[in-house]
Amino acid sequence: MESTNHQPEKVTITQTAKVIDARYSRLDGSTFVMLKMSNTTFNDVDLSKLKIINANLSDLEIEDAQLGGAYIHNIGMPPIGHPAYDANIKQRPLRFEDCDLNQSTITNCNLQGVTISNCNTTGMTINGIAVDDLLKNYQQ
Repeated sequence: MESTNHQPEKVTITQTAKVIDARYSRLDGSTFVMLKMSNTTFNDVDLSKLKIINANLSDLEIEDAQLGGAYIHNIGMPPIGHPAYDANIKQRPLRFEDCDLNQSTITNCNLQGVTISNCNTTGMTINGIAVDDLLKNYQQ
């Protein structure tokens, strides 16, 4: 690994097919544009402040990760008016399991057909209405 007293070496890879086996390396500040990286694995890495834009993340799996402060937005199929919009394509469902989402905010999202089961909903509200109150009224 380079010394912290020197600028890191800049490597440019353009219009080529490569398999990169990077270990014990610092790639801070790197930029990846228009790449195919399917079947790629990141293990025990610091990807803090990582930004992914205009990406196909189908079948993405994130496990044992810290996501505090994450901002996930504009997720799903392209909306009407977008050049890639196709009214015949539907997004496959997402699945969240064993996640700590306390104090999180979900705003302006399509939750049609969402199932929530075996979850602690204490203090959870929907449009300002406590879910606990809704469930109490439903069970009566």
